[in-house]
Amino acid sequence: MSEFTVPRRPRNTVVEVPPPPRWAVRAAGASALSATVGFIPVHAVWALGIPLWADEQKFREWYAAGGGPYLFVLSGLALLAGILALSLARPWGLVFPRWVPFLAGRAVPRRTLTATAFAVSAFLLLYTVWAAVQGFAEFDGGGIFSPWIVVYGIPQFLVWGIGLAIAAHSYRRRTAPGR
Repeated sequence: MSEFTVPRRPRNTVVEVPPPPRWAVRAAGASALSATVGFIPVHAVWALGIPLWADEQKFREWYAAGGGPYLFVLSGLALLAGILALSLARPWGLVFPRWVPFLAGRAVPRRTLTATAFAVSAFLLLYTVWAAVQGFAEFDGGGIFSPWIVVYGIPQFLVWGIGLAIAAHSYRRRTAPGR
């Protein structure tokens, strides 16, 4: 495996960064897949107004009150989270690619990237706990969505959040100054 060359600011010095270990690449990939393939399709169906696994009347009311745009925004954020996960294991997580305006060729701020990844991971894991409690509390049928959605959603969010934390940990360790 080869090392990545990363320009460091402010003196344009170059620092060699080892490639991520296989387990970190797999964790980043699993997190990105969970964020995109696991999250976006179901939420896109709901964003389009299709009450899949939902109480149709409650769903229509919720959707009319702004549920559609909310779900489109969540899907966009999930796409960004997938890109974030991959950036922790790819060279463009070290140096901005040439197609990024104003930043092309510059080093990616490692603290910003790791702090964002750890914060998103913590949020996802806290949300998973909240969703599990809500899902099990709503097994009486009082919610908009079927409480059985937790059977799909909880593992999907766990893969997403834990994979992101593992990839962020690897990224932080291998990019640490003076490692």
